[in-house]
Amino acid sequence: MALLTWRNQAIQAITADLQRSAETHLIKLNLPALTGIDIYLKDESTHPTGSLKHRLARSLFLYALCNGWLKPNTPIIEASSGSTAVSEAYFAQLIGLPFIAVMAKSTAAKKIAEIEFYGGQAHLVDSTDQIYATAQALAQQLNGHYMDQFTYAERATDWRGNNNIAEAIFQQMRAEPHPVPRHIVMSAGTGGTSATLGRYIRYRQVDTQLTVVDPENSVFFRHFQTGERDLKSSKASRIEGIGRPRVEPSFIPSVIDRMRSVPDAASIATMLWLANKLNRKVGPSTGTNVYGVLKLARKMRKKQQKGAIVSLICDSGDRYLDTCYQPHWVAQQIGSISQYQDWLTQFE
Repeated sequence: MALLTWRNQAIQAITADLQRSAETHLIKLNLPALTGIDIYLKDESTHPTGSLKHRLARSLFLYALCNGWLKPNTPIIEASSGSTAVSEAYFAQLIGLPFIAVMAKSTAAKKIAEIEFYGGQAHLVDSTDQIYATAQALAQQLNGHYMDQFTYAERATDWRGNNNIAEAIFQQMRAEPHPVPRHIVMSAGTGGTSATLGRYIRYRQVDTQLTVVDPENSVFFRHFQTGERDLKSSKASRIEGIGRPRVEPSFIPSVIDRMRSVPDAASIATMLWLANKLNRKVGPSTGTNVYGVLKLARKMRKKQQKGAIVSLICDSGDRYLDTCYQPHWVAQQIGSISQYQDWLTQFE
């Protein structure tokens, strides 16, 4: 009975947190150069933990609780590049469980500080490809639970609705000139959000195309092209939070209509351009998203098509002040972005 009471209280605490959180805003990006093409960005940076991963972490905790995987004092272990770990640390603290995030040493210091702010610990390893085995080993050693976002992201969220991000987008678009988006553009980290979006589009039988954008050093794009599942990349993605060195179990290419590989320099240039447009900083994965949006919008303009394109602001740029917003870091880690800065001037 004590376990049942604890589980019920934990689920109630997470459910109450959801009820206190209003739906995130859908921001219209006004670009006079794209007359008749409406661009919207769903601002996931306004979640309590500051990113899209708040939704995923909430779903993963409810999934684990309802599956009976968590008990009082169970250590939670996760393999994460940062944002998921921040959100999971928040929910672990909410229900009184210890949390350890296994991540690469290259992870932004701001993210590590936020994990620690919510009572979590960071276990750093040399490279991204070490996080999976290290997380599993720690879970076994501590008799804990490995949350494993890369396996469960696509199944922990109810893709048919129940307050998922896809349902929210279509509800918020109802009063717009083009209520059914022509395109939704999303980058992939675990693949969970793209799976939710793709499944929901098909379930609701709407005429919306899902485009997934992928950064350099990620194998998702090549997997989409070839179908090979054993692809590996020896280099970690430089766009934190998206792109993977292996094909994750939660990445479902069959629900995606098209993919585009985005150069990292384009992601950074677009991030900086968008930050200027919005008068606030956004993260680099948002730059990847919006570059994909603008490429689609440019194609629609050439074909004289009208309609709406929706994408996401994944997180705030405040987490990347020491990296992506530092010209020295960009020059050293990414290289010149001037080519893409010039390309973006057509949308002024």
